[in-house]
Amino acid sequence: MGAIAVADLVKTTLGPKGMDKILQPVSGDPNSKVIVTNDGATILRSVPVDNPAAKIIVDVSKTQDSEVGDGTTSVAVLAGEFVREAEKLVMRRIHPQTIIEGWRAAVKVARKALEDVSVDHSADKAAFRRDLVNIAKTTLSSKILNVDKDKFANLAVDAVLRLKGSIDLSMIQIIKKVGGSLRDSYLDEGFILDKQIGVGQPKRIENARIMVANTSMDTDKIKIYGAKVKVDSMSAVASIEQAEKNKMKKKVDKILSHNINVFINRQLIYNYPESLFADAGVMAIEHADFDGIERLALVTGAEILSTFDAVDTAVMGECKLIEEVVIGEDKVIRFSGVPKGEACTIVLRGASSHILDEAERSMHDALCILSQTTRDTRTLLGGGSAEMLMANAVEELAKKTPGKQSLAIEAFAAALRALPTALADNAGFDSSELVTQLRALHYEGKHDLGIDMKTGEVGNMRELNITESFKSKFQMLISAHEAAEMILRVDEIIKQAPRARGGDHPHA
Repeated sequence: MGAIAVADLVKTTLGPKGMDKILQPVSGDPNSKVIVTNDGATILRSVPVDNPAAKIIVDVSKTQDSEVGDGTTSVAVLAGEFVREAEKLVMRRIHPQTIIEGWRAAVKVARKALEDVSVDHSADKAAFRRDLVNIAKTTLSSKILNVDKDKFANLAVDAVLRLKGSIDLSMIQIIKKVGGSLRDSYLDEGFILDKQIGVGQPKRIENARIMVANTSMDTDKIKIYGAKVKVDSMSAVASIEQAEKNKMKKKVDKILSHNINVFINRQLIYNYPESLFADAGVMAIEHADFDGIERLALVTGAEILSTFDAVDTAVMGECKLIEEVVIGEDKVIRFSGVPKGEACTIVLRGASSHILDEAERSMHDALCILSQTTRDTRTLLGGGSAEMLMANAVEELAKKTPGKQSLAIEAFAAALRALPTALADNAGFDSSELVTQLRALHYEGKHDLGIDMKTGEVGNMRELNITESFKSKFQMLISAHEAAEMILRVDEIIKQAPRARGGDHPHA
């Protein structure tokens, strides 16, 4: 089935020893880029999928990415394993509805086992920060930022804790600059705009009053498209150009009447208005992209303006210091002391754009899972220990359940054990030996044990600080179960009739 094929596609990327995939564009578009990644959501989003069951798995991975940010590969692999186990049961002539009933009982037990073993250190700030750093390290251990995960984990935690419990990641900007190495990356306490200040304008302004605009500032030349103007002399052309200049000067005067010293525009600023701003001692920044200008308006407290008549009601932004700084070989503009004190910028450095793109995806995953953990502060142990715990709890239920449902419950437990099996296989360890050892030790009540990915042996996850977010594991379990159940309910795929075109509507 397509669902199993999709799960097997990303299974080899699971865990800290997982492999990467190269995503090569199909078309001959010269602007399309080769992507090197092991992020499950990125891989599945890029793969063209025709099979309906496979599309459900892809959608579940996307949901995990948007809801939690991490666990996108795990949810796809788990859903695929559920479907694989269900296929075996259907081949043994067990009805899908019987399997579904058994699974629903199993998922309740698995959820309760997760909730019982989770811990919450939110009351102790130092312990909670340690939990967040450990979660970030666990998330980054399977990413490219694993090269210096201590530094990047602390960097991500510092950025998220500035949000003070908010999950709005638009306050955290990520800037990528080619050059140096990943270890040269840093967190800047302020907002950085990847643009340059206009010619002849001040490069440093304190106590800035900022206007953020989206307006045309390039009409100082004649631009009458689709029309012809006949004149009898060059002086007439000059008079038309002068009229355009006068119109632009009036616009600039209106802008300056707001008593500003910084003007930031999404569109171009041509030479004439730029010189007017320079004469007035105003810093003008042009062509700020829409994403950047939206974020800048948010952190400075400004509104994006397109008309400038209402001087009294227009909302200007504020900032203690604006200055031009150099990152690598590029000049950028840093806004320090913005009203939204939680705003910050993560500057990523790297040898190539491919490395930087993957580093940005890795950092985004870490920021997402950390921001969600500040909301749901419960944590679990990783390294396959949570899956083994759930599998053993589900197996206990199977022993007490009569009839064919017990076979479905056992299959549910087997699917859960497939995740630690994949972790061990991807690292080149003996998965059969490790998983059976873990199974026996968990039955003895040693629920802190999991797979030590450095030594290839059973290790204590609490001592190794392998911590994961409860929200991520919980969402993975629920989403994978619901996706597999949806696929299992289908007995036939029917192609829809093409939609009727205009005028050919069939009458009932």
